[in-house]
Formats: sequence, structure tokens, C-alpha cells
Amino acid sequence: MMRSLYSGVAGLQNHQVRMDVLGNNIANVNTTGFKKGRANFQDLLYQQMSGAAKPTEEVGGINPKEIGLGMSIASIDTIHTQGSLQTTGVMTDLAIQGSGFFVLAKGDATLYTRAGAFGLDAEGRLVNPGNGLRVQGWNAEVINGVEVLNTSGALEDLVIPVGSKDPARATEQVFMACNLDKRIPEIPEGAAAETVRQGTWRVEEKIYDSFGTEHTLRVEFTRVAGQPNQWQATVSVDPEAAAATNAAVGLDPAALEGNTFIVEFDNLGTLRRLTDGQGNPSGEEGLLAMNVAFDVADTTAGEGGEQVRQTFALNLGVAGSVRNTVTQFAEASSTKVFEQDGYGMGYLENFKIDQSGMITAVYSNGSTRTLGQVALATFTNPNGLEKSGETNFVASNNSGMANIGPSGIAGKGKLIAGALEMSNVDLAEQFTDMIVTQRGFQANSKTIQTSDQMLQELMTLKR
Repeated sequence: MMRSLYSGVAGLQNHQVRMDVLGNNIANVNTTGFKKGRANFQDLLYQQMSGAAKPTEEVGGINPKEIGLGMSIASIDTIHTQGSLQTTGVMTDLAIQGSGFFVLAKGDATLYTRAGAFGLDAEGRLVNPGNGLRVQGWNAEVINGVEVLNTSGALEDLVIPVGSKDPARATEQVFMACNLDKRIPEIPEGAAAETVRQGTWRVEEKIYDSFGTEHTLRVEFTRVAGQPNQWQATVSVDPEAAAATNAAVGLDPAALEGNTFIVEFDNLGTLRRLTDGQGNPSGEEGLLAMNVAFDVADTTAGEGGEQVRQTFALNLGVAGSVRNTVTQFAEASSTKVFEQDGYGMGYLENFKIDQSGMITAVYSNGSTRTLGQVALATFTNPNGLEKSGETNFVASNNSGMANIGPSGIAGKGKLIAGALEMSNVDLAEQFTDMIVTQRGFQANSKTIQTSDQMLQELMTLKR
């Protein structure tokens, strides 16, 4: 009689625990990155009335007689299924599509979360604005002017220096891809200025010196008399400026002289070779380029200071190619400098985060820089993580060590910027479980009530 009472009490207690889990799930139905819980039951001890007996020659086997003593909580699992993604448009909001956790730091403690509602603090660090935990990853280092990102190094606070300066860069490479119309007539010696102007094709592009000052590069192409596949190129920098910049060209950077060179094409209209003003020919394979030097005023030396000489490569394209190369076809001449690598000083105005977690800065001068990359962590047994509140987890003895690396590697999911992962709680499922749990609680209370009535009947036998 007493066994059923204790079984009923165990049922009441553990169904109440299951209701607590359901209530917590429903309370967090709109919590970003929340992972629902699930209570699993198991039966408890059994009292054996008699054991089993094996079959004999006279009779068959006998099964054991056991009376159960109730039930208990087997486990309370965390269900790490994917939550729905909600677009926010906030560039610092991140959602993980797939496996993985963001890595957060609080002093020396490391925490993990799926909630990616991040923002910037006063020092430009990427943090969770609700609790100040710092998002971990790898910051890029500038080595010899190149951004280097070492994702095998130690984790550090991600910093986005909004408003920082990007220093000016002198132009080192200019790439041309214009077409010179083969139908343009040759210019005879002693021709009038108007005739020379009509037979000349001009290309202009902005270039920059080391101070970020803008200059105008002008290249004028004129047909060489008696040579149907040759053009003379005349190079000048800031031709309209009051102070001459003394542009000089040549194949040997150490011996630049004069500002003209010859461009020669083959009979197919593609680039064949270049010849500088000293008569030195280039090769007839690969990228053909001419070195150009010009004077830049050294403003740090004061008025009347010496001129600084700046050199860059004028690339005319790959010999024998038509893609991004100077050509000679019987079509209208075109003006195209498709790339030059210089720019003036700029300020960090914006940044973006791609699917791999790479943070790219966009500066006001049009340049872009890699700032860092967000780290993700995966675990052999994510169900073994311990919840620490504020939608965070900490590693436990049964979760395994964190495998930290970039997005998309070793089973890690991809990042979606401008979106958040919502709770994976399904209200329909939770309400159904509430009904089942309530009925189980009610049935166990009936067990206690009926057992009590039986005890009362027993007590009345003496009357």
C-alpha cells in the first residue's frame, strides 16, 4: 500500500520538474540564440517478489515478479537544433547557419553562445552590448604593407577602429587596355598642328604620389610614319601645371631618359613589343611595361626644397593577348586605364562581415582592408555544455575541448551578417507537452488519492 504512495509522490515531483523545463522554454520563446530543453524520464528501482526460474523437464520457466518503486529524471537535454534566422539589417548582428558557437571572453573566462546580437564599445571592440563580453577572433597584422591574418594564432579581442586613418599610397602600377584605331592616318613630317592633333589619341588617368596628392598622367599615341604597326607614345605628368614634373620613361628603371617610347603590334592587332627612347627593345612574351618617373615637390623641405623622384610601372598588357591589353584594331580608339593602385589618405567609414566571418574595412578613399576574422567553436558533445545564463555556455568534462577555427572549416557553419538566430522553441510542441505533463501530474495525484482511500478503508476494519 505504501509503495504506490511513494510512486505517486515521485511522479508528482518529476512531472513538476518537466513542467519547470517547459515553462523555461516558453519564457524564452523570443530569446535570441536560445536552445530549448527536454526532460526525459526513466523508471526507478524495483522490488523483487520472486526471481526467475529456468525450464525443467517437468515444467517451463518462470518469470520474475517485480514491483516498481516509481520514476525519476533520466536527463534534461539541451536541443541544439537550428533556429530560424531573422533579418535585422544591423551590420554587427551575426547568425550561425550550421554548427558552432561564438567565442566570448570575460577576463580569463571563456564562454560560448549562439546569440550574435553584437555591437561596438567605446574602444571599437566587438562585444555583446548586454553584458560587455568581448567577441574573440583574430586581428590582421600589417607586414610590409600587406594584411596578414593568422587564424592559427591565439584568440584576441576583435577591434574595429571606426574613424581611423588609412595612409596615402603612391601609385606603383598603372594598367592600360585601350584600343588604337588602325584607320588613323600617319602624320607626315612637318604636318600642321591641327593634323597632328587629329592623328593623336590621348589617354589620361589620375595617379597619386606618396603624400596622397593627385596628379594627371597623360599618354598620347601617334602613328609612326612608314610603320603601319607602330605608335609613338609620349608620357607626361601634370602637363598643365606651372612647374614641370620632368617625366621620363625607359625599360631600365636606373636609366630613364626622354618621355617617349614605341609601341609595336603584330599583324593580328595584338601587342608585340615595346622600345624605349634609347632604342632598347622589350621581350615579346608576358607582361610588357615601361617605367615612368616624375618629380614630386618635397613639402617637408620648405620653399625651394629639392624634388622627390617617384617611379611607377606603366603596364600595356600581355603580348599576343586582347584581354586588358592595348590593341590595334580597325575600330574607334578607346580610352581605358582599368586599374591603378594609388590613393590618397582616407578614414574608415564602414565595414562588412562576410560568410567566413572576415571583417573588411571600407575607407573614404575607396580602399579596403582586412581587419580580422570571427572565431567559431565546435564540440564533440555540445549537449555536454553547461548553461551559465545570459544565453551562454561553458565547457564541461563531458563536452570535450573546444575546437576553435574559422567558419566553414572542420564542420563549422557559415556566418550570416545582418541577421540573428531566433529561439528554437516550438510553441505548438511545448503546449502539447504541457497537456501531457499536466495529465501525468493529475494521474499521479489520483494514485496518491486512491491509495489514501484504501488506507482509510483499512483503518475502518476495526469498527
